[in-house]
Amino acid sequence: MKDILHCDLNNFYASVEIRDNPSLADKPIAVCGSIEDRAGIVLAKNYLAKSYGIKTAETIYEAKAKCPFLVIVSPHMEKYTAVSKQVREIYSRYTDLVEPFGMDECWLDITGSHYLFGSNEKMAFDIKETVKRETGLTISVGVSFTKVLAKLGSDMKKPDATTVITRDNYRDVVWTQPVSDLLYVGPATTKKLARYGVYTIGDLARMDVTGIYRILGKVGVMLHRFANGRDDSSVNAYFVMPPVKTIGNSTTAPRDLVADDDVKITLLALCESVAARLREQNSVCRTVQLGVRDTSLFWYERQERLCTPVCTAADLFQSAFRLYRDNRPPKPVRSLSVRA
Repeated sequence: MKDILHCDLNNFYASVEIRDNPSLADKPIAVCGSIEDRAGIVLAKNYLAKSYGIKTAETIYEAKAKCPFLVIVSPHMEKYTAVSKQVREIYSRYTDLVEPFGMDECWLDITGSHYLFGSNEKMAFDIKETVKRETGLTISVGVSFTKVLAKLGSDMKKPDATTVITRDNYRDVVWTQPVSDLLYVGPATTKKLARYGVYTIGDLARMDVTGIYRILGKVGVMLHRFANGRDDSSVNAYFVMPPVKTIGNSTTAPRDLVADDDVKITLLALCESVAARLREQNSVCRTVQLGVRDTSLFWYERQERLCTPVCTAADLFQSAFRLYRDNRPPKPVRSLSVRA
């Protein structure tokens, strides 16, 4: 049986900004993209801002409507990257099995670390306090026997908290939670499950596996296993790079894109970047995915499978523009993405 931690830096971007500028500590703040570059959306917020209902990915205008005295802070990605690396190096003192999940989250497999560092709970506490002492930031830690339940645990109590989910208590702790709290259950899946009376993780766990397969296919079977505490996936070693499955790029246009020629120019630039990275990886792709956000911030993605593998900008562009032409939004385009 594995012993796994999921460590999540609390309000990461916002916490770094407050740490480096303590005068922000008692103010609602949001780290936002540049208004000048039309990337003015909320990337992160502190708990005070969250109390006003401010959410990640909404526009600065929407956030200010909820909290007129919200303090807007520009992001400093190079600083966040450095802090993220510093925290991961702390984790690696306890185990070499440290798998990042985004910049602010990591799984740690501590199964082989007990003889050196003590119990699961002691290690979780020690890591939490070490991060606080050396970086000035707090983390929430989930302790469990699977990666999925460990992540669920770190989400249950914030900030600066530890949640332990064991084989003996996971039904009591987990099954009452909304099904949307389970990893990989997004808004569309949540709505679909609700149509069948599945509202909690327990509802999902108690479903007949044949029934969930009819509703969600193979993904449903995987989620059913997660809800029942069955997840055999392992934590990768920190120095192991997982194989690259997708390469993509996106941009927010400096002005609304109305004419097809404007869209073509933007898509071509994106495709050139993606194609260059494909070739750097000595890779080709069989599928091209286009993402479009219009001026109402409605976002959709479309993709197509190619007849032959490609790695050139021209081939990527032909597919991406065909997807755009066949799924043209009714409103002007604000941002585009291309993924191979």
